[in-house]
Amino acid sequence: MYKWFLRPLLFKFNPEGVHQFTTSLLKLILSIPIVSYLFKSQYRLESSQLNKNVINILFKNPVGLAAGFDKNAEYYKDMHDLGFGFIEIGTVTPKAQEGNPKKRLFRLKEDNALINRMGFNNKGVESVILHLKTKGDIIIGGNIGKNKTTPNENAVDDYDICFKALFDYVDYFVVNVSSPNTPDLRALQDKKPLLIILNHLQKLNHSKPSPKPIFLKIAPDLNDNQLLDIIDIVEETKIAGLIATNTTISRAGLKSENKEETGGLSGRPLKNRSTEVIRFLKKNAKNPFPIIGVGGIHSAEDAMEKFEAGADLVQLYTGFVYEGPQLVKDIKKAYMEIVS
Repeated sequence: MYKWFLRPLLFKFNPEGVHQFTTSLLKLILSIPIVSYLFKSQYRLESSQLNKNVINILFKNPVGLAAGFDKNAEYYKDMHDLGFGFIEIGTVTPKAQEGNPKKRLFRLKEDNALINRMGFNNKGVESVILHLKTKGDIIIGGNIGKNKTTPNENAVDDYDICFKALFDYVDYFVVNVSSPNTPDLRALQDKKPLLIILNHLQKLNHSKPSPKPIFLKIAPDLNDNQLLDIIDIVEETKIAGLIATNTTISRAGLKSENKEETGGLSGRPLKNRSTEVIRFLKKNAKNPFPIIGVGGIHSAEDAMEKFEAGADLVQLYTGFVYEGPQLVKDIKKAYMEIVS
């Protein structure tokens, strides 16, 4: 029903407005007990075969919602009801910020893709915490970044603030230095500034009685030498692992009229490159570490490619927008077949 009726209707309107409308409507609908039951019976699939222990966290299933969908931790319970095994909220910054000027989200229908230049629009870390106080046993990842007005030489201070504030409310952290939509942010992927941020967070982390796993989210546009540097950084800082990958600035092979819009490209055109990055990381890591695979997953087969390449968990965003909640269930069915 989603692909053949709801999606064509929703795709007639502005994508950012549609996102806000549909998530708010879903939240309202799922607050009705009988409707919530029907949604869960249709889309949720639970089995011990889907359980996966990664970084000492038991995930009920390996299919997560990527950061960017629920920036302010307002809809994670509803997404959990649709069958996701974990939800990554954010990117969260210390202070609230509007993000980049609108229009800043574009559909590329012919390419099954999106281009966004949102710019870390969010209500700030203190607002996010208010929503997370009742999260229960839902596994939440906290994706953290810096405010646009914070210069790169002071970036570690913003990550420090978010880490300390969110520590008691999330199950793992993600350091986002790979979004193309905050000026000069990707410069923090260079080895020296990245080591400063990660070593600082690890020092804070290990001062806690029970440290939390820290992941680094990387861009698909890194070359092999840069990826080797990233592997060295993981081993040196002893962070938990990597999320591969964020959106790309490449526009190779696109057909849609919006293809020249600036921002990060996500969706099907990213599928092969993100899988290549996962495979490279898995092959070249001297000491294996967990990888969360994201980018271009529009079918169960796409997800299985990520697992085969070396991903321990996968995340959806653009594929979920194009394919609907049935995609989550289809991936879980396929995963059960490969582990049975």
